[in-house]
Amino acid sequence: MIVAVDVDYRDAEVVAAALGFTAWTDEHASVEIVVTSDAPPAPYEPGRFYLRELPHVRGALALLAPPLDAIVVDGYVWLGAERSGPHAGPFGSMTRERGLGAHLYDALDQGVPVIGVAKTQFAGATAIEVIRGASARPLYITAAGIDAATAAAHVLAMHGEHRVPTLLRRVDQLARGLA
Repeated sequence: MIVAVDVDYRDAEVVAAALGFTAWTDEHASVEIVVTSDAPPAPYEPGRFYLRELPHVRGALALLAPPLDAIVVDGYVWLGAERSGPHAGPFGSMTRERGLGAHLYDALDQGVPVIGVAKTQFAGATAIEVIRGASARPLYITAAGIDAATAAAHVLAMHGEHRVPTLLRRVDQLARGLA
């Protein structure tokens, strides 16, 4: 099962949504889950967004039966380009600044690919731009556990004639309570 997840923040609660589907070209989800936390959202910390979002994403994913073939998050897996040098990591190896998707990939510790689909460009991030439908604005694709070009091809193949694929729009609507 492929899973798309999204989270919405309100004054006194957090809503996480997940939907599962079997093929990248599916128009409809086979599973839809909405999880509401009655606790107010954690404060936003610049550069540490994953701390706010990750617990809610994991809570929604925990309700889905494995195995998961891939997870699509609303946002970035990687926030910066690979870099090398003395501050890049152990022994000067290559490293990247991690976004929500990379933290999720590590937290699951199962090798499930995570694909980030962002609607806005993040300065410094290296992402593959995907143009869908008649839109002139791209989606920005990053990935962990799967080649980014393959991930971009999957997003491009997703159902829908608009910029945002049908199922990604649906999971957003579920999280925002518009469904």
